[in-house]
Amino acid sequence: MLASFRPKSTPRNRLSRFVTKEAIARLLKIKVEQIYRFECWAHILYVHAQGMSRFVSYADFPPVLGVESPSGLDFGYWKRRMASQKQRHAPNFWVDFYAEKFHKAVCVAELFEWGKMVGLIKLMLSRIAVESLRKVYAQEKYLLEHF
Repeated sequence: MLASFRPKSTPRNRLSRFVTKEAIARLLKIKVEQIYRFECWAHILYVHAQGMSRFVSYADFPPVLGVESPSGLDFGYWKRRMASQKQRHAPNFWVDFYAEKFHKAVCVAELFEWGKMVGLIKLMLSRIAVESLRKVYAQEKYLLEHF
């Protein structure tokens, strides 16, 4: 008799690579220090923070550096999530998230990498959001090059 295979844990969602404490805090409008822990489940993220416990979709998180770049399948998940929220563009907190990453860049090379990431996802952002991120990028680039 053959035994059937049963995994002991559920496979991780492909978008879980974009989950960071900073993104969770910005999404939930709390401080990073308030987050006790978060659990990556198969289809959803469970966040434990001071005074709250929340389920969050992986498709709410923007892509970050240091992991595999977003692919076509990832964009499909994001587009489906936006459609379910009745939105045409990525959430506004994505713009704030990337603006903060531009501000925290310590060198032009790091700023350039974040700029490339925004370039990958710019079709998911509104035209106004892209313009505001371009202004922040140009300002930070000027400051890093001249000071």
